[in-house]
Amino acid sequence: MREPVELRRQRILAVVRSRGAVKVTALAEELEVSVVTVRRDVEELARAGRLRRGHGVARSTSPAEDPATAPAAARAGAGVEGGPVALVVPERHSYLYETLHGARSVLDEHGVRVALHIAPQARGTERPLVEQALAAGARGLLIAPRWRGAGWEESDNEWLAEVGVPTVLMERRPRPGSALHALDSVCSDHWYGVHLAVDHLVSLGHRRIVLAARDDSPTARSIRAAFAEIAAARPEVEDWHTVLSSPDAVASDVGYGGGSERGEEGSGGRGEAGAAVDLAEVLRERRATGAVLHGDVDALMLVQRLSESGVRVPEDCSVVAYDDVVAALGTTPLTAVSPPKAEIGRAAAELLLYRLSGSAGARGPARRTELLPELKVRGSAEAVGTPSHSPIV
Repeated sequence: MREPVELRRQRILAVVRSRGAVKVTALAEELEVSVVTVRRDVEELARAGRLRRGHGVARSTSPAEDPATAPAAARAGAGVEGGPVALVVPERHSYLYETLHGARSVLDEHGVRVALHIAPQARGTERPLVEQALAAGARGLLIAPRWRGAGWEESDNEWLAEVGVPTVLMERRPRPGSALHALDSVCSDHWYGVHLAVDHLVSLGHRRIVLAARDDSPTARSIRAAFAEIAAARPEVEDWHTVLSSPDAVASDVGYGGGSERGEEGSGGRGEAGAAVDLAEVLRERRATGAVLHGDVDALMLVQRLSESGVRVPEDCSVVAYDDVVAALGTTPLTAVSPPKAEIGRAAAELLLYRLSGSAGARGPARRTELLPELKVRGSAEAVGTPSHSPIV
């Protein structure tokens, strides 16, 4: 005999309420009905306010939120479940949006509600958003401040260190000795990412390498510093140089970021802050055959500009992009260093949930977690000496 729809839905509610959050696939298996049927039931129950729906997960509402039980809950003085986790990321930042989705997937799976806040592209915009989230009952914070320059980071140190709820920084490593030094953080090992890029070019026989990079974020500054250290330490590298990847890619702090020095042979100059980037001219001047370009959009635009200037990729210049958000979509798919963006979000969310768990050790020492990027080899780099390769003149 076919089970009545309402009875099946009551069974779904009972399971979800007892566990807080359950995957739809697990519900289907336990109730011995199809996933399609359970998904349809969950959608209807969510529409009626009886439960909440996440990505493949059914989550319990508090008793006071359930229209069917609200009066009884009110009479009994039933409490509500823990508040949401606030997730704060910068506006228009596709790289960190992947991190955001990684964090959300973990929180959804554990039945924790996410309160997303998008910080506008201006200094100091994160603080009021965090204060609003805390006032609304947020019990934890995942945050990736924009920090275009040193001053931006310094101005956030004091208040962010005193938020009062468990907090994890995503893709941000506080300055040594700062007020945030002992804050939990999860980020990519960008030194290793740059090592992968330089090592790949060196392995292909490139000895003169240019870095065209941004200078307006913690990631950009880490990449620039790592490139200078790695290129200077590699005996195979005869000449290396650094320029801005975009005229607007400098830090906004006065006295911080790109200077005007060009650098001597075998050393890295930052290039002129705010100057138009003529990468083809720099490559010809330095007789460079390889380039590392940060980030993806700037990389694709620079490759287009190289083509317009008669520089072919990879025939005349081998290119490795850094970010791998859209690097594969170019006319020439770009070999790219791919930081573990989604995994950063997942690891940060798992660390925050551990802090919120109240289990033994959850109040232990701060953790600074680094995940390693990987190199995605495509078609934008080739060995020096291949038939199609020719030096830039």
